[in-house]
Amino acid sequence: MRKKQMSLMDPAETTVVNQVTIRLVGPLEQERWDQLVIQHHYLKSARLVGERLCYVAEYQGQWLALMGWSAAAYHIRARDQWIGWNNNQRRARLPLVANNARFCLLTAPGQYPNLASRVLALNQARLSADWQEAYGHPILLVESFVDTQLFRGTAYKAAGWLAVGLS
Repeated sequence: MRKKQMSLMDPAETTVVNQVTIRLVGPLEQERWDQLVIQHHYLKSARLVGERLCYVAEYQGQWLALMGWSAAAYHIRARDQWIGWNNNQRRARLPLVANNARFCLLTAPGQYPNLASRVLALNQARLSADWQEAYGHPILLVESFVDTQLFRGTAYKAAGWLAVGLS
């Protein structure tokens, strides 16, 4: 289905989606990242807790999307039941989970169909190695929260994520 959707895009859109790159935000860019998240993310906050990494998706130097990863939520019943953790296992293994706490496109709605799921997939592919470099341990699982009153979670579903319950 995704290939069919991609073929419906015009060639310029396909080029952008296929050539978008993901990279960590440098220290000198953090203020810009924070300001753009405050401006474009519905929570209007760039604050991330615990261990965290910030990314930008770009095409030819133009920032198209922002992703912020942070420490996982401490106790989420649906996640913990899905994994099968007891309390001791959760405490020991929670650092191996990262929360996609911020994700926003900087493009006009519908400008680049499939961009959001492409960005999520590319970011997830490099996240564990970057986390290992920054914090000395990998990431084995990722989570996020979708406000279902505002969003359907389509980009996450298209990138292969599973909805494991409500919190």
